[in-house]
Amino acid sequence: MNPDVATDLRDLSATLASVEAVMDLDALRKQIGELEEQAARPNLWDDPESAQQITSQLSHKQGELRRVTDLRQRLNDLDVLYELAEDEGDASTAAEADAERARLGKEISMLEVRTLLSGDYDERDALMTIRSEAGGVDAADWAEMLLRMYLRWAERHGYPAEVYDTSYAEEAGIRSATFKVSAPYAYGTLSVEQGTHRLVRISPFDNQGRRQTSFAGVEVLPFVEAVDHIDIPEKDIRIDVFRSSGPGGQSVNTTDSAVRITHLPTGIVVSCQNEKSQIQNRAAAMRVLQARLLERKRQEERAEMDALKGDGGSSWGNQMRSYVLHPYQMVKDLRTEHEVGNPTAVLDGDIDGFLEAGIRWRRSQEN
Repeated sequence: MNPDVATDLRDLSATLASVEAVMDLDALRKQIGELEEQAARPNLWDDPESAQQITSQLSHKQGELRRVTDLRQRLNDLDVLYELAEDEGDASTAAEADAERARLGKEISMLEVRTLLSGDYDERDALMTIRSEAGGVDAADWAEMLLRMYLRWAERHGYPAEVYDTSYAEEAGIRSATFKVSAPYAYGTLSVEQGTHRLVRISPFDNQGRRQTSFAGVEVLPFVEAVDHIDIPEKDIRIDVFRSSGPGGQSVNTTDSAVRITHLPTGIVVSCQNEKSQIQNRAAAMRVLQARLLERKRQEERAEMDALKGDGGSSWGNQMRSYVLHPYQMVKDLRTEHEVGNPTAVLDGDIDGFLEAGIRWRRSQEN
């Protein structure tokens, strides 16, 4: 075997071994066994919320274990593939082995980054909201492009994504959209996307073909679980119902199924219109409101800790990435300096490099 290939395989094996140690596979198997016992109870669904939490945790932990054991098996198989290619002098088998080695390197690196996610809420699903900011119709179009980018990223990885609410702009694009991404460590992974995203391009809405800079904001919250105890008294909310609307403001259905909830003490307003029934939309809107209140509580606690430490806290949110389509092609993260020259691929959901760089950068800021 080529010495460079052998060294690379040893390095990959060592990195994967450190990931396996951090994940503590024996403890993970024990947790899965306990959750399987709970999930097998005949009265499991007597408490639907608890049942959903148990089955969700079980699914996530099984997925984690399967992912790391599959990587170890593929790495072992790769050794055999290289030996086969060498014994038979088969160039096509060697090329196949090289391609698999590159894929494994990327996947093991991403899993290594996952071990850096140790925050209280990092394991949870993510609740994301995208809002158009400065830039008029271009900003609304840009917000819709970002929504597609994140939904494509989720689709590429096989992660379920559920859009709760979309507020369409008059001419094109969206004012805002809120959606949930369900995946192991979705919040920890996607939270590095929070901030303002800047687009520079020739505006498709300017008949003089001038260059336009537009902005959209991304908010990422951990999805609320029963253990958070975010209780919202009925007297603290006002609920309005209205008809769902689509692009251009046209009515999507003929019933008042969309729901808007206003939290009176804080002024927080959330809405949901993508489900078919008013009951479903109300339940989804309440989950979004709970997530916003949980984040508000976390920010207050963080401010208190920063005050005690005499620390102004980090302000790394704000403008965090530039996407330039004209006069040159580049996407650059302003915090990590990570950049690529293919905006088309990035806008089609190829953002793993930015996520990995962001997670590593955030950990370096914490140390």
